[in-house]
Amino acid sequence: MIRLRFLAVTVSGLVAVMMVSACGLARPDADAAISAGGPRLLGKNLHPREWSVARENELPGTDRWRLRDPGPAKAIEGFADKVSVLPGESFRLYVSTTAAGFRVEAFRMGWYQGRQGRAVWVSGHVRGHRQAGPKVVPGTYQVSAPWQPSLTISTKGWPQGCYLLKLVSDRGHDRWATITVRSPVTAGRTVFMNSVTTWAAYNKWGIGTNVYGDRHGTVAGYAKRSRKASFDRPYDKRGSYFNWYELPMLSVAERLGVPMAYETDLDLDGAPEVFAGARALVFAGHDEYWTLGMRQNALRVRDAGVNIAFFSSNNAYRHVRLEPSALGPNRVVVVYKDATEDPMSLKDPSQATQQWRLPPHPRPESELTGVYYECNPVYAAYVVTDPASWIFRGTGAVRGSRYPGLVGVESDRLTAGVPVPRPIRIVASSPLVCKGMHTYSQSSYYTVPSGAGVFSSGTMNWSCGVYGRTGCRDHGLRPVPARSGDFARRATENILRAFANGPAAGRHPAVDNYQQYVGPPSTLPYTH
Repeated sequence: MIRLRFLAVTVSGLVAVMMVSACGLARPDADAAISAGGPRLLGKNLHPREWSVARENELPGTDRWRLRDPGPAKAIEGFADKVSVLPGESFRLYVSTTAAGFRVEAFRMGWYQGRQGRAVWVSGHVRGHRQAGPKVVPGTYQVSAPWQPSLTISTKGWPQGCYLLKLVSDRGHDRWATITVRSPVTAGRTVFMNSVTTWAAYNKWGIGTNVYGDRHGTVAGYAKRSRKASFDRPYDKRGSYFNWYELPMLSVAERLGVPMAYETDLDLDGAPEVFAGARALVFAGHDEYWTLGMRQNALRVRDAGVNIAFFSSNNAYRHVRLEPSALGPNRVVVVYKDATEDPMSLKDPSQATQQWRLPPHPRPESELTGVYYECNPVYAAYVVTDPASWIFRGTGAVRGSRYPGLVGVESDRLTAGVPVPRPIRIVASSPLVCKGMHTYSQSSYYTVPSGAGVFSSGTMNWSCGVYGRTGCRDHGLRPVPARSGDFARRATENILRAFANGPAAGRHPAVDNYQQYVGPPSTLPYTH
């Protein structure tokens, strides 16, 4: 829903010149070691039978995954022809660079003693060249990169998880591409979800427009918004939303050492069987754009006893479809936003791409999340109203405790007149002013007959704040103070531990307080 700039997350206390890489060498030597030779695995990789999140994160970490010098806009950029692969599968990487050559370094992301990444693989030297400019489809403003593949990468020996592919040109310029090595099974595990449909929707690579229009925010700019967002292109600026929204939460989760699995929105859409027996689904950051398959399958796994945590706001708000591209199935996110423009409205109005809450087939996100999206932009203190909740155990919170900056940049609340699972409990209710109106951001927890528990933070800044003393700032560059981040991290750890134990309702039943906290339908104006 938001027109974002960026979210800066920098880990304090890491002295770059003293950092040790996964190979155990100081940075200058590590550069030489990485650059030399052909494609190969780096460091120690555990045998799949020995692998666990806890053991994986005992391996040496590195900060080499960070960008040093992105250089000019077209210095180097790239994308993969798959959003996710199973361990051992291959994918093709498409790279354009102004340099004569480049290399690729693959980093598995997690905790790793606070360094957040581990070097797993490096390519040999690859010949580079500048590839064609963006291809734009008239009318829908679908943007893609009509490039030739640069290399094929096998993930044999790569452990499952979330990866950044660091593309490094011969001139020293660097950018990221992403790939998820997804888990073949999720039974008994907490599933970390990559919100790739939302990454695509906000991507402005190519002509400076995305599904919200161009950077000027004008009526004319909105008319030129992308109605279809392609995965067949690099991400703009310095990478996808993974870095800004999901990596902080991933680091916290992997530090806990609970059994983890890794999937994407596309897997939830098309492979519901993969989620059989999972303990929980974790939507770590901004996950706004949902297909019918995602929504239906999330409800099904919840009703099979799988807990769900939404550590952001504005989730499951937009209805989208998936279409194939020349590179494969499900490579295009269709999002007209206006059903009258969507050709599907004439064939199957229930599949027209607009807000899920709108007629003729309203299915508001509150059916799944409990709370209902209301407003942007917001910036306020998070206010605890139920300090006795298990969610806040060990935080030191009392009734009325305030955590500045933790509410932003968008907010959800309990809203009358829309379907809400019961029993539902509001554990925090934070007063704020948005567009001149006094309202609230609320965190909720509800349970269902299957035993599943569902938590929604009701605020987007939660996913940034969890990393603690990191210089986290919201999209208006206002700070989320360390104390607020410490609070959010402890509450997150409580939720992840409880949800990792299976259906949460038995140990943590929701005691309904709907009538005490439900607010009237919002009168705030709709924004695109």
